[in-house]
Amino acid sequence: MKLSALPQSYMNRRNNSFRGPSAPSDSSPDGAMKSPAAMFWLVLHGLCCLISLVLGFRFSRLVFFLVFSTSSTAPTTTNLFTASPLRQAAEISGNLEVRSSPVAAGGALLVNKTVPRVVVGRHGIRIRPWPHPNPVEVMKAHEIIERVQREQRAQSGVKNPRAVIAVTPTYVRTFQTLHMTGVMHSLMLVPYDLVWIVVEAGGASNETASILAKSGLRTIHVGFDQRMPSTWAERHKLEAKMRLHALRIVQEEKLDGIVVFADDSNMHCMELFDEIQNVKWIGALSIGILVHSSTMTDESESSTIQQVAEEENWPVPVQGPACNSSNKLVGWHTFNTQPYEGKAAIYIDDRATVLPRKLEWAGFVLNSRLVWKDTEDKPEWVNDLDSLDGVDYVESPLSLVKDPSVVEPLGSCGRQVMLWWLRVEARSDSRFPPRWVIDPPLEITVPSKRTPWPDAPPELPSTEKAMNIRDNQVVKRPTKTRSSRSKRSSRSKRKHEARIAETEIRGKHTDQN
Repeated sequence: MKLSALPQSYMNRRNNSFRGPSAPSDSSPDGAMKSPAAMFWLVLHGLCCLISLVLGFRFSRLVFFLVFSTSSTAPTTTNLFTASPLRQAAEISGNLEVRSSPVAAGGALLVNKTVPRVVVGRHGIRIRPWPHPNPVEVMKAHEIIERVQREQRAQSGVKNPRAVIAVTPTYVRTFQTLHMTGVMHSLMLVPYDLVWIVVEAGGASNETASILAKSGLRTIHVGFDQRMPSTWAERHKLEAKMRLHALRIVQEEKLDGIVVFADDSNMHCMELFDEIQNVKWIGALSIGILVHSSTMTDESESSTIQQVAEEENWPVPVQGPACNSSNKLVGWHTFNTQPYEGKAAIYIDDRATVLPRKLEWAGFVLNSRLVWKDTEDKPEWVNDLDSLDGVDYVESPLSLVKDPSVVEPLGSCGRQVMLWWLRVEARSDSRFPPRWVIDPPLEITVPSKRTPWPDAPPELPSTEKAMNIRDNQVVKRPTKTRSSRSKRSSRSKRKHEARIAETEIRGKHTDQN
């Protein structure tokens, strides 16, 4: 029997079995009674339906396919999970054919473009020749995304962006690599032209140069003659002089762009570099002050400070411009240092809270033309940079202007915080390898095949030894007395039993006599 004739005969039997009473009948007068063959097929179909409910697939069609299909002479593999068993045998054998990948002369596999198709139930599953994506296509996708972002930035972003000039004072210490790496990665993500001026206290070092070489940015690495002091007050003064030294480099080189004071331990949001493009001459930003007050030795003091802050409703730890309802600058938000009076850190390695200055340099951005000498459109309210040479301490860039009201508030008039200030340093006597390169290798502290804890317990002090000996002696005494008593009782029992046995034997002998 051919497979193509199976659907037609099967459908004819089904139509004859479920034909309505009103349909015309060409059978004999006994046609009302079902033939045995029809009853057999009906019972078989119902049995297959019950089995299909249990197994979860079309068991009846599978049975018909296995029973009535003729085996093919071609050596092909048969897949039982077919979507439609009533298809032509040639089509089924063509879809279920297993294709092998030929091997080239060099030993490389030649991937066949025809992918085998496996059907489970009614859903087809496509078997991919290699599950991993093509790296060439992935790079093309990234290039397309980058191109789309560039077009979006050109249409909705800044039309004529200016270059960014980042000024960073630093010095060699334990946490320098940690802080400088964070700032470096932030500056590498800036979508504008960038110049990074790094002023290093104590002179330019190879440690700092190795960090800057990894960035791939245009950098200007200069040294400063003075060394970084050990107190926070003197450090703030020296960092201000280092920033002024960087501004003189901008003046001499006539670098055109927007000057950002990016301290090495600060954290920057990427929206900051888009916002500073709106400044005309000098702008101010809000800074989130992160003071690590959790290092206080007395926990009751920190809880008391928190309770007082909630009762008196202290302002949020934000430093920046304050605006009125018309978005005009009317004042400044400063950090409240009242709860930390007498508890602030004096030396760099103190375990106390490090407090910021009244106004930090990081909260201001400048147009580089503001410090140029020969500029036609330079405003009159700007102080000359050379006039600040004799000043001992320049607290903020407000010393460059004669009227602080000309400062432009940025970030929705200071409502958005896009910069966070934090000062965390290690102890001054902490040791670290130069450039954090371990050469020569470290010594073996714990062998790889042994556990890090010792095999034998540590020796106890003499007082603890004496106490343990006394306890052992106290415990051993009752055990000795108990053992002697048990021995005595056993001996007495044996003597008593021997006496009883002797009396019984004597009694027996007397009875026999």
